Amino acid sequence: MSGVSWLVVPAAGQGQRMGADRPKQYLTLDALPVMAHTLARLHAAFPEARLCLCLDPDDAWFDPAWVPFADWRRVPGGRERADSVANALAAIANEARHDDLVLVHDVARPCVAVDDLRRLTRALADEPAGGLLAAPVADTMKRDDGADRVALTEPRAGLWHALTPQGFGYGLLTRALSEAAEAGVAVTDEASAVEALGQAPRLVPGRRDNLKITHPEDLALAGMILAAQASVHSETTPAGVAER
Repeated sequence: MSGVSWLVVPAAGQGQRMGADRPKQYLTLDALPVMAHTLARLHAAFPEARLCLCLDPDDAWFDPAWVPFADWRRVPGGRERADSVANALAAIANEARHDDLVLVHDVARPCVAVDDLRRLTRALADEPAGGLLAAPVADTMKRDDGADRVALTEPRAGLWHALTPQGFGYGLLTRALSEAAEAGVAVTDEASAVEALGQAPRLVPGRRDNLKITHPEDLALAGMILAAQASVHSETTPAGVAER
């Protein structure tokens, strides 16, 4: 696979766990909606990529001014994340080549590092099974007994937190999602659909601050992460030198 050809950003979710008056991708983070931050990070890494933004057909919050990409399209979101991604793949069926690299990224991950984005695509250049950003589990892992008590402690060796983006060839990802839907396989992320084909996607270590905003306290934490990232960047970039 070559460099990133397509970006798919599922953004049709309602974010009910946030308990807010709007979907979480439209909550304000440092004076801008979460979505605007996420799209800006993706654009900084892949300004020439083509974007498929999956939105609820009845979305009344979206503003096209938040999209920095020159080549982008709005795609109807589905009931589940996998449905939204499948809709995006169908929308580009007449343009995408079988081996075009498609990156799927959560709209609620605005803190993803540009360096991680670029490193992921370099790692996937020769990976026919694709791969994903991930972080090794650092905490002790407990499995419950169904009644909020510890049943056992799971060994954490070899366990990873799956992050996004996740990247796969267009043909492989299309087939994986299609066959998973036909077989009734539960797809929690794109990698799980590819795994169901017997493939082993590559785990590419990513930064732990690639937070997914899910609960109310995550919004404030994301704001602190963005501020810390900006501070580090300003300290390491000489005056007058723009980020590339």
